[in-house]
Amino acid sequence: MGATGQDLPPEGDRKAAPSAPPPGHARPLQYLGLRLLLSLLLIALLALGLQAAFSLGPLPPLLRELGWGDLTLRTSVWLPLLILGLLLPVAGLLVAWCLAPLRRVLRAVEGAVLSYRDGDFSTTLAVDGQGELRALLSAHRELATTLRGQRQHLAQRELLLDTVVQNTPVALLLIDAQGQVAYANIAARQLLAQGRRLSGQAWEAVLSPLPEALAEALRQGEDQLLTLPEALDGAAEPESFHLSQRALNLLGQAHRLVLLRRITRELSRQEVASWKRVIRVISHELNNSLAPISSLAHSGAELARRGQTERLPQVFQSIGERARHLHEFLASYASVAKLPLPRLAPVPWADFVAQLMSQQPFVLDGALPAGTASFDRVQVEQALINLLKNAHEARQGAGPAPETASQAGAAGDAALEVRLAVQRQGSEWCVTVSDRGPGMSEAVLAQALLPFYSTKRSGTGLGLALAREIAEAHGGRILLANREGGGLRVSLLLPVR
Repeated sequence: MGATGQDLPPEGDRKAAPSAPPPGHARPLQYLGLRLLLSLLLIALLALGLQAAFSLGPLPPLLRELGWGDLTLRTSVWLPLLILGLLLPVAGLLVAWCLAPLRRVLRAVEGAVLSYRDGDFSTTLAVDGQGELRALLSAHRELATTLRGQRQHLAQRELLLDTVVQNTPVALLLIDAQGQVAYANIAARQLLAQGRRLSGQAWEAVLSPLPEALAEALRQGEDQLLTLPEALDGAAEPESFHLSQRALNLLGQAHRLVLLRRITRELSRQEVASWKRVIRVISHELNNSLAPISSLAHSGAELARRGQTERLPQVFQSIGERARHLHEFLASYASVAKLPLPRLAPVPWADFVAQLMSQQPFVLDGALPAGTASFDRVQVEQALINLLKNAHEARQGAGPAPETASQAGAAGDAALEVRLAVQRQGSEWCVTVSDRGPGMSEAVLAQALLPFYSTKRSGTGLGLALAREIAEAHGGRILLANREGGGLRVSLLLPVR
């Protein structure tokens, strides 16, 4: 009985319950117990036979004829020792015979366990024992089959993961606690080492030939976007990257995961798409204004030719209105491109909200925080005016907008109100504008903050974009979410200084 490299058992054998003894064999502990019982009975029979031979058999008369009669007188002294001396070797042989199957099983199991420790799960124990040994070997074989299946499953998953990681366009590196590259995929080798092997090299040695800006960003261990004046492949064009770094524990040791992705093409495509949107919006607005101006100019010339001068002032007034609209439209675009840096100053919340309410009506939701906040009053006021204006336009379909806050409160229809709330959330001031309009779809929410994006037929797509620019210039952000029950909630978050 030993370790043999047999083939895997049939599917039916794999699914057999390991706790059930094989049919046609003794129950557990019966086989070895029977062998031991037979050995004890044989030793007892040998002892009785020797005792009878010395006491009742022909052995005493034979000793007297040989002149050793005095020995028979001392039989009670040396007979037990003689019997014990004769039985000990027999007992040892019988015990060895009883334990031989167990020793063979233990040697086979030990060899299989050593193979498992070395990662070799192909070893299978042949099931040719008896009783509980056969049950043990069957359970061990089923364990080996399970381990082989799990190992194959893990190997397939590792192969799939390695294939995905190696063929992803994102450069992936794993840096260990000693500052050496533990892993690098194909994209990382091509980007940072012209295809050479990186695993096992010092991280600083990998960074030394890189451009200083990229090497410094990789040393900092922070997520960021960076643009190099020249591409890594030697091209004179700028190249942009998105860098992401994470700390993780792998096999009980600290590691750093570095992900570096080229985004030059994506940014170029987005830039082209943005320019197309700008050209489309500007062309639309210019056509909307220039077409009436051209028509009015033609009408004024015709009236002047006919001598009907009484209608010329109205024509000139219409031309002036369209020109003023066009000027305001172009000025709104310039405001996004020429937004100055915010000039921070203490602003009392009560005074600020009162001034805001005089320009755009709303219902104040909750009490105002005491004290002051630090931000650019003009810019934040402009951002909130845009948000309040959008909220009123969103709810126009439900009824006419109130002209003052008192009229909105007197209306008593809370579903039609535009509300504003100011509260502190940790390290940020949160100014929320909410309405009960139709809200936004998921697709619109994902693009609402982009410049020049608008769902209105006459919209410029700059209101939310300008508010976002102002918030980010202050170190804050804007969040959009649909309200439960209908409507939109826009939150302007500013850092507490």
